[in-house]
Amino acid sequence: MRTVHALMKRAIEDGVFPGAVLLVSRNSACVFFEAYGCANIFSGRPVTRETVFDLASLTKPLATTLAVMRLVEQRRLHLDQPLKTLLAEFENSPGGDISVAELLGHTAGLVAYRPFYRELIKGPAPLRRSALTRRLAEEIPLRNNRKQALYSDLGFMILARVVATISGRRLDRFVHREVYTPLGVEGLFFVDLEAGPDRSRHTFAATEACPWRKMLLEGVVHDENAYAVGGIDGHAGLFGNAAALNRLLDQILSDYHGGAPQPFFNPRLLQHFLRRNPATGRALGFDCPSRPHSSSGRYFPEHAVGHLGFTGTSFWVDLKRCLSVVLLSNRVHPSRQNERIRQFRPKLHDAVMESLSMCS
Repeated sequence: MRTVHALMKRAIEDGVFPGAVLLVSRNSACVFFEAYGCANIFSGRPVTRETVFDLASLTKPLATTLAVMRLVEQRRLHLDQPLKTLLAEFENSPGGDISVAELLGHTAGLVAYRPFYRELIKGPAPLRRSALTRRLAEEIPLRNNRKQALYSDLGFMILARVVATISGRRLDRFVHREVYTPLGVEGLFFVDLEAGPDRSRHTFAATEACPWRKMLLEGVVHDENAYAVGGIDGHAGLFGNAAALNRLLDQILSDYHGGAPQPFFNPRLLQHFLRRNPATGRALGFDCPSRPHSSSGRYFPEHAVGHLGFTGTSFWVDLKRCLSVVLLSNRVHPSRQNERIRQFRPKLHDAVMESLSMCS
């Protein structure tokens, strides 16, 4: 893995990101785990293996999707259920007929993004979450896109509300109780802005020097819409370190193959969620490599699963060969204008696969 190590060091020198952690695991064994660069360029604090990163959209597969999967497994929720039967705000909504599966697969026809925070931030904090729910219910789906993939933050915001309504627990509390705690995954968590980050237990990688918040974000969610509702939502808000993320991926891989006598995730349900939809190129809650310019590079098969996070985080998992690559970086530190990671990610993943002789 010398080539991989050299590539990561060069990325720091070239300003791809100030700091990063790379963890590669194969057959549940760690084959590469190194930290690079600075967690905070102003203080000079280095990144370590334990550094906690803002995982951004990795929240979608690793928190919201797993919470939904748990509810389906418990028979409290069905993938074909329409929103109008789950959330009171959607009973007479333009999106009332959208199903849970369509939200997970990004086929609901909802737009990618809305700057809800601009209005939400003007209101009192305790009322913002319900105000956002009402605003989401007003969204009109793009009907011509209902059978095509249209990546959407909004769909996962809605799913967070589905989880909370059915379980009676906010998304962060439900996923901790039902997934992270039973698995002993302590390094994945949400930061409730009312309570603030626990700096006695965790050191965080800084993200953006945010112009509108007028502060350097460190242990505070980068996503504006999640920030406006207290740091916790279905599309963003999850924080974590590489080892915790890899622990979760190892469990997913083990249960996907049905190797354990008492699997944590139901293998058949997990296989259903992770099955690539040939019409959309996505799985339920997870992304799959898109050809010819996937961030996973040239060697991950089309049936691999993964996801990217806006802050510079990603994971890719080769399901058949039980290989996972976790890259956590703070590429938006100090500015989101740095997009060098786009060209770097495929090179890195190719180098990993070549180093492991997995190029076929």
